Amino acid sequence: MKADLSGNTSVLRAAWLIAAVTIVSKLIGFVRDIIIANYYGASLVSDAYYYAYQIPSLSLILLGGVGGPFHSATVAVFSKLIPNLKEKPACEVNELYSKFMTATTAFFLVLSTLIFVYAKPIMNIIISGGSQELVNLSAEHLQIMTPLLVIGGIVGIYYGILIIYKQFMLPNLSPIIMSAAIIAGIVIAAPNDQKGYALACATTIGAILQFVIQYPNVRKIGFLFKPDFNFVNNPNFKSIMELLFPAILSSTVGQIHIYVDMFFTSYISDGAWTAIGYANRVFQFPVGILVTAFLVPLFPIFSRLVADNDLDGIKTYFNKGVGVLFFASIPIIIGILAVGMPAVRLIFERGEFDASATFMVTEALWFLSVSIIPYVFRDSITRVYYAFNDSKTPFIIAFSSILLKYILNVIFIKQLHLGIGGITLSTSLVTLFNACVLGYFITKKMRMDYRGLFKNLLKMCTAGVITFVIAEFSLVMMDKYFMFSQRISDLISIIVVCFVCVVVYTGLNILFKMEYAEELINRIKDKL
Repeated sequence: MKADLSGNTSVLRAAWLIAAVTIVSKLIGFVRDIIIANYYGASLVSDAYYYAYQIPSLSLILLGGVGGPFHSATVAVFSKLIPNLKEKPACEVNELYSKFMTATTAFFLVLSTLIFVYAKPIMNIIISGGSQELVNLSAEHLQIMTPLLVIGGIVGIYYGILIIYKQFMLPNLSPIIMSAAIIAGIVIAAPNDQKGYALACATTIGAILQFVIQYPNVRKIGFLFKPDFNFVNNPNFKSIMELLFPAILSSTVGQIHIYVDMFFTSYISDGAWTAIGYANRVFQFPVGILVTAFLVPLFPIFSRLVADNDLDGIKTYFNKGVGVLFFASIPIIIGILAVGMPAVRLIFERGEFDASATFMVTEALWFLSVSIIPYVFRDSITRVYYAFNDSKTPFIIAFSSILLKYILNVIFIKQLHLGIGGITLSTSLVTLFNACVLGYFITKKMRMDYRGLFKNLLKMCTAGVITFVIAEFSLVMMDKYFMFSQRISDLISIIVVCFVCVVVYTGLNILFKMEYAEELINRIKDKL
């Protein structure tokens, strides 16, 4: 049976709206990072903040964020209990809400208290290779940010309720509010902040504001919280826990990879962890937008096709979507390799962020860039697993790669002394491993048509190599015959590479009869 996807129009429009808000959120987050870099550079203080932030961010972003376990579990269970969105929730629904809120708040209160009390021993373990000053300062930052742990779970439940009631914008606007709070806090207090306390406090205030803006809407819908510790003999609460526990484990796996990296990075130098963080943010800016824009609308289509048992439709949409992602990813790789350093210098190098910090970020970015192709494939094939209601396989594969991550870090950092580049190179190789294994095991559910996809990828890579050589030659000629100030030279270099990618890369793909390039040209012609 072939799926009729015409009914997905409203879903796709909502998905693209969410993607647009995500782009704005990433832009404001990027501005936030630039301001943090300006005031704190890549230093011991910034390292202390970013080391400490990784622990509360597990709750606020991974567990409680949009798409996280608390949001997903809320939607999965409560949406079945609310037949009419125009009416106030029934008493039993409010009772379940109170139980879930009580359990979440109690768990995270206990966890945050333990982390507050044992902040120093925790940071001693994570950054055992760092100085005692770094450990002490990280512990202080962690104590300031422990409220994020409690807020994360609560906000995740709020996200789920609001989305059930089709209030899509507010949950997706929350990260913007947090970024704005951090920016305001830094601008006001950072000039006199020698230890980064203002940064940690602003982050906590931003998280509190996320809670504050969600609460009135949740209450207006009709959800009232009354502490309820009677968790037994409630099948719906049991369903929530059954969904929540494996989802939390899956979300935590990625965080374990980060903790492994934090451990090894502490042996490199002050500012190393900050540099890796900025490299990840630069990497995620184009790649995250790209993946969000294409996979948000594709996921419900995959789910619909699985429900209709239209396996050919899945192959078609998967190859089309991933093919477009591959086509757009290669120019990003070219840009990072050719003008990564000028771009980082132009964006970040001011105030406390010096040339040494620029090189550290660029070095991490170079090695990270090679992961773009397996990254988009891994995220795309994972959506196919989810469409088959299989979150177990991606979890097992991700969990098994923790050992690989540790071994690669030992080789690259301890044995080969590759420094920051070794950390991000191991990340790229682990991403490749996950992509290959996920791509192989999906054949147990359906046979994918990889041959055409990777044949096209080979053509795109050939066009990419030629484009990169021409771009590098253009930059050499520009440096030889034109003399500009550093910032103007950096800006012109970026413009030159963008121009070469558009003209040469697109032209070569048209020559190779790539449908993605032809479609791009046709869309431009239609607009003109």
